[in-house]
Order: sequence, then C-alpha cells, then structure tokens
Amino acid sequence: MSLSAVSGRLIPRKTHVLVYNDLASGTDLIVHCKSDDDDLGVRHVAYGKNFEFHFRPNIWRNTLFHCTMKFNMAAYWFDIYVQDRDEDICDQCVWKVRLEGPCLIAHREICYAWGPPQA
Repeated sequence: MSLSAVSGRLIPRKTHVLVYNDLASGTDLIVHCKSDDDDLGVRHVAYGKNFEFHFRPNIWRNTLFHCTMKFNMAAYWFDIYVQDRDEDICDQCVWKVRLEGPCLIAHREICYAWGPPQA
C-alpha cells in the first residue's frame, strides 16, 4: 500500500487514473465513471485523447471506480480502479481502451476483457 504520513497518520497516496481512447481512428468513446461516493459525469473522449481523474483511496482497501464505456453503438462496463487489484501496481494508472477491452499500462501491459454489455 502506498502510504504517506500526514499529522502522524498514515493515509494512502493520491491516485491518478488516465483513460486513453485507443480504439480506432475516428472512433469516439463515451465514458461515465463513478464510485459509491463520486459520479464523475459523462465524458466524450475523441480517438487519441484522454480523460483523467484523481482521488485518495481509502484506508479499508475497498475503493472502487467503475465505468460504462460506449463506442460503435454498444455499451460496455469495466471496474477501472479496484484498490485491492491496482494499488500495488500503480498510483499513476494509465488505461488504453481498445476494442477487445481495457489495458493497464504499468510495469507491463495488463489487458482485461470487458464486463457484460450494458443495455
């Protein structure tokens, strides 16, 4: 766990998540990310562009941000940040969104399949 001391307490370091549209040239990505506490709104991400956000994970190791991503007239779902999965891998989490699924670019590229399509 990435921690820093503030006023004698250990708190998780701020995490930055970047979602990069790596689909196909001319393919736009519509992203809507949220957690239990925060709704980041709907974002339009053109091909080759990105959307980013930051937050401080909680001390209970259960911070979760999930996103609905729409492209090519279909909607997909993915947990873009799962504290237990991602905290020890990155605090600058760069995701490349591809047709077959999102890939985390960290020390190595880790690709995932999409969650179930959303109606």
